[in-house]
Amino acid sequence: MSIIILLVILALLVAGGFLMAFFWATDDGQFDDTETPAMRILGDD
Repeated sequence: MSIIILLVILALLVAGGFLMAFFWATDDGQFDDTETPAMRILGDD
């Protein structure tokens, strides 16, 4: 039974890490420009 508690705590820590990474990326402005990648495929090099 103690392994289940350990796995739940580990899963919560991993999920918290991913959530912090997501908020860091959105705060850094990584998702601000959504139009340029779609238009880049249409342009000539």
